[in-house]
Order: sequence, then C-alpha cells, then structure tokens
Amino acid sequence: MTIYVTQPYLPPLKEFIPYLESIWQNKQLTNCGPFHQQLEKELCEYLGVSYISLFTNGTIALVTALQALRITGEVITTPYSFVATAHALLWNSIKPVFVDIDPHTLNLDPARIEAAITPQTTAIMPVHCYGRPCDIEAIQRIADIYNLKVIYDAAHAFGVKYQDGSVLNHGDLSVLSFHATKVFNTFEGGAIVSPDAKTKQRIDHLKNFGFADELTVVAPGINGKMSEINAAFGLLQLKHIDTALARRQEIDHIYRTALKNVPGITCLKGEAQATSNHSYFPILVQPDFPLSRDALYEKLKANDIYTRRYFYPLISDFPMYRSLPSAHRDNLPIATRAASQVICLPIYPDLNVDDQQRIINIICEV
Repeated sequence: MTIYVTQPYLPPLKEFIPYLESIWQNKQLTNCGPFHQQLEKELCEYLGVSYISLFTNGTIALVTALQALRITGEVITTPYSFVATAHALLWNSIKPVFVDIDPHTLNLDPARIEAAITPQTTAIMPVHCYGRPCDIEAIQRIADIYNLKVIYDAAHAFGVKYQDGSVLNHGDLSVLSFHATKVFNTFEGGAIVSPDAKTKQRIDHLKNFGFADELTVVAPGINGKMSEINAAFGLLQLKHIDTALARRQEIDHIYRTALKNVPGITCLKGEAQATSNHSYFPILVQPDFPLSRDALYEKLKANDIYTRRYFYPLISDFPMYRSLPSAHRDNLPIATRAASQVICLPIYPDLNVDDQQRIINIICEV
C-alpha cells in the first residue's frame, strides 16, 4: 500500500449531500452566500478570533493581506517556507529580504532581523513553520521600534493556541491556508484574520474586485472569493476537526516514542507555551545517521512511502530569488543546513497503526 506524507481528511460522503442539495435549491454558488457567511462565523468561534475573511486559496489571501496594509518596498521574511510566501511579495512588487532561522524552531530568528532592516523596510512576514509559533513577543518588539507591520503566514497554524489565546490574534494580520493537505481544508481555500471590522471591510472589498456596493468600486481588487461548495465542505470539516486533531496527536506521540533514541534522528520539540495541531511531523537526519537525508528519502520511496523534504530547496535557491544579496547561502547557514536534513513523515488521521509501524521499522532498521 502506498503511503503519502499527508492525505486530506474526507468525512462520509453522505454527510455532504444535504449541503449540496441546499446549494442546488437556493442557486447561490458564490458571492458570499449563506454557507460562506456561516463558515466565517463558525471559524471565528472555533478559532477564538474576532474577524475572518474567506478566500479561494491561501496564496491569494497572502497577496491581498499585503495589499490591505499597503505594504511596499522591502519585507523581511524567511527562506525556509513554501515558495508562495515569497511569491506573494513579488506579485506586489515587494523585495523579499531573507533572514536566517532559529536552529531549534526553524522559524525566523528575531536576533537576525534588526541587521536586515533598511529605510525601505515596511514589514516583517514570518511563518509559523509546521504550526509551531514564532517568537511573537520578540518580533513585535522589533516591529514597534521600527514602525513595521507584521503579517504572519499562518498556513500551518489552524487551531494553534499560544499562551491563553489563538496564535492568529498576533501581528497585524494572519493568513491561513485551507488547501487539501492542511489540517483543516475546504478542498482549496484560505483566510485572513483581522483585528477589527474596518480592516476586514477593506479586505472584503479587495477580494471582490474592490466593490463596496453594486455601483461603487473603492479599490483595485481581485477575485478571491470562496465558493459555496468550498464553504460547505469547510462547515462539514469543522464538525470533525477535533477528532482529526486528536488522531494526529496520537500519531505524533507514536513517532516520538519510537524515534527518540535512534542515533542521528532528531524530532523537533514543541513550543512550551503553545498547543500543537500536529500538522506535520518533521525529523532532521543528522550526519551520524547511517544514511544521508536523500538516501533515506529514496529508501522510504522504494517502499511506497512518500515523504517530503519540506522545505527543500530553500525559497532563496530558486532562480527568481537567488540573485538577491540576502539569498546568499553564507547569509543563511542554519536554513541551508535544515533544508539538507529535513524529512516530513506521513501524518494524517487515516494513517493506520500498521502503516505507521512500517515507516518506523524502516528508519530503525537502517
């Protein structure tokens, strides 16, 4: 049986039929229909946030978040992320400035941010990598000193709590992805979490071509609206999310217990002040492991186990970025090392015990 690094959780099809029937009956397929509005309301309640705007995908949400805050010039970000993080900057004619990561969390290292700030810097865009929160307080202190905006790429951070509230409430905006591979998905989708009604209103205008009403266009917006089909699937997913998260936690625990004493394999530790959503299970393959990271990747693949070298290559290694001064590998030694060592092992609610044990056995037998 082939095992993939992640698979979308699909509730029973019969549970989705009533939602489809309702859409067919009211004939409203998009344009912020009843399921769209209901999902925004229920997500606010579940996530513990005040305002949320649904999008067709997380990348369009990132592009729009930068537009909503009128970000220009340069933005400090991480090279250790999915390429959409930096692409959203280029789509807004913003120059990414890459800063190295912390070796323990693999998140943007606050100690390196100040040295990268120039008169053209207008914002910081960190990523809650694998759903593990960034050093929020340190990043905010720097932003306050230099009058910078903070937009969190929170694509992995659905449901993550930090201290006594949602991690999504930090920064000026937080952007989620609801792609099929994510903990919570709407087939394709995304969202922006806003701190106030005025900001949400601007975001909602921008995602709907800039329309404020039938006759008035107030901004050069885009078509970023989530359809009723996607919103309906999200409402169904939300009914099962706690069960899915609990199963992910069980899988995470089994991996950690089995791999904790394997020489050359390092499991990333959780954040003490945060609750994890176990969205990924990354391991670092160290030099003292008998196989290189790529050799282990190929060995697992030969056994029909498809892991991800996630994130490899670094964003800064891609052709459209590598000519930037900040993209030079000498500037990013920790990110470069992590990208050469990381493998994300399969983790999803339907991963059964026997298949997980097969993955563990292959690693341990090496």
